[in-house]
Amino acid sequence: MTARRLVVDLAATRPIWRVPESFLVALRAATPADWEVAAVSAPVNSDGDGSSGSPEAVAVARGAEVYIGYGLPPGIVAAARGTLRWAHSAAAGVSASLGEQLGADVVFTNSAGVHAEPMAEWAVGAVLHFFRGIDRAVRAQAAGRWAKDELTALPAVMREVDGATAAVFGLGGIGAAVARRLVALGALVRGVRRRPERGGPAGVEVFGADRLAEALRGADILVIAAPLTEGTRGALGSAALALLAPGAVVVHLSRGKVLDEGALLEALVAGRLAGAALDVFAEEPLPAGHPFWAHPRVLICPHASAVTPRVWDRQLELVLDNWARLCAGRELRNRVDLVAGY
Repeated sequence: MTARRLVVDLAATRPIWRVPESFLVALRAATPADWEVAAVSAPVNSDGDGSSGSPEAVAVARGAEVYIGYGLPPGIVAAARGTLRWAHSAAAGVSASLGEQLGADVVFTNSAGVHAEPMAEWAVGAVLHFFRGIDRAVRAQAAGRWAKDELTALPAVMREVDGATAAVFGLGGIGAAVARRLVALGALVRGVRRRPERGGPAGVEVFGADRLAEALRGADILVIAAPLTEGTRGALGSAALALLAPGAVVVHLSRGKVLDEGALLEALVAGRLAGAALDVFAEEPLPAGHPFWAHPRVLICPHASAVTPRVWDRQLELVLDNWARLCAGRELRNRVDLVAGY
């Protein structure tokens, strides 16, 4: 009798995202005897929303009922058509996968929330980088300059998060984790989400997407954590940035094309923003010679804010829970809404 198949396609080229053997051992231990766990050894691209699918992965996926990878490549969809029941992306973003035609009986889940805690810590650190003058101190140190006069001048160049107004665009797992931390630091936090009826963390005032301008008006901090969808693509441009308080800080964590980078650069050059911390870009890697590289008030991270040694513990907990749910015929966590785009 042919064993039913679960495919693991997570041999990422980047070491931190490459599935460890311990993950496979735990998954096999939780797998019924009439199933096999087939681990693809071919390297896979874990950047962005996932890969295009290797020939090995496509071959192994034929007849498979479960696929776990980075995104959902078209070759996998075609190879497993008619048998695939559950596809899981180890990435949080899924926009590159949404064009694939899935049958109504296929459940597609993502890893939203798995990366939330480290990304939220990075976002808060980025805010503090500009609020507490760390950016100025780093520049002064690189120049061998004792910058006490600059840092003790009036008006004060350092300020506190306590009492500041923060707008968080997107209140999913990542945005909510950021919002909780900003509330704990004393900020007045406004969260924007497509479905405001779902609420948000304690202490966060929740706005619908139709009230985005209201949420942005006068904000000292803007954290962008919304997924890339047709509704969010280019949602934050010149008009939106103009609503922020003078000297605001922008932190971008989601997908580069949610923000108009030209408008951001214009606001920075005009001195309307104190700084921008960017983990994502419209084009990645960020091209050499891009104005962001040399701008003194831009902090660049190469789409790596989610890095943590704990990522596979969280990924395993989610996958094992959903695997148990699938076997028991229960609703899966992190189910992707293919219409909404996340």
